[in-house]
Amino acid sequence: MASRVQTAQRRITPFDSTAPKRETVPKIVVPYERRKVVSDAAVRIMARTGIEGASLRNLATETGLSIGAIRHYFESHDELMVSTMRELGRRIRHRVTTRSDRLLAADLTSPDVVADLLAELLPLGPEHREDMAAWLAFVAAARTQPAFQLVAEEHHEQTLRLIARILEEATDRGGLPAGLDLGIECFRLSALLDGLTLQAVLRPQAATSGLLMDVLRRNTRSLAAPSGS
Repeated sequence: MASRVQTAQRRITPFDSTAPKRETVPKIVVPYERRKVVSDAAVRIMARTGIEGASLRNLATETGLSIGAIRHYFESHDELMVSTMRELGRRIRHRVTTRSDRLLAADLTSPDVVADLLAELLPLGPEHREDMAAWLAFVAAARTQPAFQLVAEEHHEQTLRLIARILEEATDRGGLPAGLDLGIECFRLSALLDGLTLQAVLRPQAATSGLLMDVLRRNTRSLAAPSGS
């Protein structure tokens, strides 16, 4: 009898202390991080195939997420693309501001340092080229899509302010001569950077990083040269 009771007790034991314990840790998903994963995937796809390639189906394949999961974080495909463009522009400018804060605190007395700062806006490496290829696809689409046009204008204005800050600091520290027309020079440098970026994306074999830097440095040195030289 005692043997049967002991057997029954063993059967109703809630757990076996000798068995390995499994702990379930809930996976915490941060919305911003998940949105960034999708946006980064959109940039990679656009760099390879253009803006038309960034469909929900292709994004799901690229990220490993379901289309439903992607829709959970973006109200529409249009919102996804505008958010991606805004995040991409912020990333491009962040490269300059991060480096400029460091260099502006140290030395900005040479036109070559000015060029080195501005070079952060150029596609000099593989990652930068990927970003700029996607950015140019957005800019091309902005001609007919007002939502993209608004973001493109915001990026252009903020880029001009970055260039102006660099030129003003260089002028104050003697790296560039006083009396420069900063409005014209900012626009000129912005146009130069746009042109170099386009060449680098469309003709990467010819528009090498070295050539891009040579052109940019020649331009900033011309700012430091005496008028008429």
